[in-house]
Amino acid sequence: MAGTVVTGTPAGGGAVGPAEPPEHPAESGQGPSGGPPPPARGAAAESLPPSADRWARLRARTRRHTPVRLRLLRATVVALAAALGTLLLLAGLSASGVWNGIDHRAAPRVTGADDLYFALNDMDAQAANLLLSSGGRGGLTPMPAQHSAAQRLYTAARHTISTDLQTLAAAAQGDPRATATVVRFDDDFARYQELVGRALENDLHPQEKANALTDYRTATDLLRQSLLPAAERLGQTNDGAFEDTYRSARSGIDARTVALLVLGGALIAALLATQLVLARRFRRLLNPALAAATACAVAACALGWSVLAGQSHDLTVARRDAFDSVVALSQARAMSYDANADESRYLLDPGRRGAYEQAFEDTSQRLLTLPQATLGSYDARLAAALDAYRADHADLRFTGYFGDEFRNITFPGERAAAEATVQAYARYERDDRTFRTLVRQGQAQQAVEFCIGYDQGASNYEFARYDADLEKLIGINHAAYARAVSDGRGSLTGRLPGAGAALLVAAALTVLGLRPRLAEFR
Repeated sequence: MAGTVVTGTPAGGGAVGPAEPPEHPAESGQGPSGGPPPPARGAAAESLPPSADRWARLRARTRRHTPVRLRLLRATVVALAAALGTLLLLAGLSASGVWNGIDHRAAPRVTGADDLYFALNDMDAQAANLLLSSGGRGGLTPMPAQHSAAQRLYTAARHTISTDLQTLAAAAQGDPRATATVVRFDDDFARYQELVGRALENDLHPQEKANALTDYRTATDLLRQSLLPAAERLGQTNDGAFEDTYRSARSGIDARTVALLVLGGALIAALLATQLVLARRFRRLLNPALAAATACAVAACALGWSVLAGQSHDLTVARRDAFDSVVALSQARAMSYDANADESRYLLDPGRRGAYEQAFEDTSQRLLTLPQATLGSYDARLAAALDAYRADHADLRFTGYFGDEFRNITFPGERAAAEATVQAYARYERDDRTFRTLVRQGQAQQAVEFCIGYDQGASNYEFARYDADLEKLIGINHAAYARAVSDGRGSLTGRLPGAGAALLVAAALTVLGLRPRLAEFR
């Protein structure tokens, strides 16, 4: 029928219903609402939201930069390990040079000068004793036993001086000023020996006794005005050089310790940063090789620090605790021989007795200073000071060389040895008053026999005991000095190579640990 609209009746006469849309909108060429079709699946990446696009680009950039970052960290670790190893190597070489300089040059110069001082005084004292014991002057009769002992000790002292001059000459090599000082000293000593030899030769002839005394006076004046001051200055100069070496070495150790902490901290930080990068980029909580490298770096830093700290400690023990006492006590020994020589000069030369007695008093005050004490009050003041010290070791009422030692007691057995030495010194001082009393009483023969004799109870017998105790005390400190030097050298050949090996292993483990990760980017 015209005008009638047929709405989807199939040709087969089936039921009529609404038309179904295509299964996929793209197949109909329209969108879900008849609009344009959606983009194809292959083009989805080109239409991501801006934030997702930035994230994708960031991941791509990170992937490109990760190997660069790992290589940079690897180079940093290797460079820091090399720098730290170089620092420890230089520290070891410097410390080795310091120990060699101290042990072979600085210390022998100081002790050699002090030994020279005491041997010069001993030689001069024995020359006076030879003139005294030969008899023939001032009503004195010959004293064969004392003469024989003086001859033996005179020869020994002269040999000691020759040996000390050789030691000082060897230690002065490379130092023009020190060499010139030793040469001048050698010339003056030759002149001194000539004068003493002439005095002893003249003393063999009764008519030449006065000339013998004149020659001895000239010799002892040369000794006191030239040789002894030169030996003392030499000792002070050499000790000052030792002190400069010590301070420079301590300063260098402090600077290297700071550098070690900075470089070691940077190395450990670089290793931890590398571990963190691997954890973030590769989802690995721990890289075993890097963990081992970090442990090696920590061990190397600890070893290096212990070496430097040990060097500082050993230097302090060697110089401050031990050698300062060696110096003070060696000077005390030298001064003691000067005092002993002044006693012999006092007996030999009546015309100068006042000067030699004052010299003995001055030397006693340098050895153990008791303010305002005189020879008449010295013994009582010394006894009171020792009693106070025994009651309270903090109550130290004397200074001088022995005061320096008592304020620096450090090592086992040192205090007992120091107390025994000062007690022996006190006995020797009391004997000095005894022989001076004999002189004032006109008993010259008895005074000389008591002063220069070595029988038990005589003054030189007590002086020898005092000297033996003093040498024992010096030996305690010198042994401690030698141990400190040995310990300082030992740490350089023990722990320091271990620190270097640990750094080498740390660098190698870092390279090996990063190699598989870097291979993933090839």
